[in-house]
Amino acid sequence: MFVKVCGLSTPESVREAVDAGADAVGFVLTASPRVVSPSQAASLLAGVPDGVTPIGVFRDEPVADAIAIARAAGLEWIQLHGDRSRADVATVHDAGMKLVRAITMGAGQDEFEDWGEDLLLIDAAVPGSGESWDYSSVAALPVLQGRNWLLAGGLEAANVGQAAAAANAWGVDVSSGVEATRGVKDLAKVRAFVQAAKAAATV
Repeated sequence: MFVKVCGLSTPESVREAVDAGADAVGFVLTASPRVVSPSQAASLLAGVPDGVTPIGVFRDEPVADAIAIARAAGLEWIQLHGDRSRADVATVHDAGMKLVRAITMGAGQDEFEDWGEDLLLIDAAVPGSGESWDYSSVAALPVLQGRNWLLAGGLEAANVGQAAAAANAWGVDVSSGVEATRGVKDLAKVRAFVQAAKAAATV
């Protein structure tokens, strides 16, 4: 199972995620308790080895601004939340970057379709709330069959295996579920989450 740990802001948390076996790490470059500057993200990249994908996370910024900020940080992947369009997807690809397009369970039907993004992320109706939701509600969506997509929202080590199975998810994304306090990662929780997600994929 593909595992992304998001909202990392220290070399120690990056190292813990990488050592535990995370496939991707996320750096928040938008207003958030987890925000890092482009220069901080660039510094944190030093701890991300080949084979692990670093991703810059944005919310409502215009796509051109997100691209510029990601480039300043040395990132090639962008994760876009907020009200987005198919044209935004094309703009990211035209810039030579790859895209994680994030939507919520409250999104319109069209937003679940394949817009050409490299990964789709499906989050809780209230992203960042840390609240679990009915993960099985996406399992039967025909539009997701055969696609690579990430499940997010309310995940932690104790429920990630069950949630991913219920949703029939290709991968998972976690942030608040591995924190000691809002915006501060708990290294033991990071390791436990990655290990639980990876173990669930082998069952």
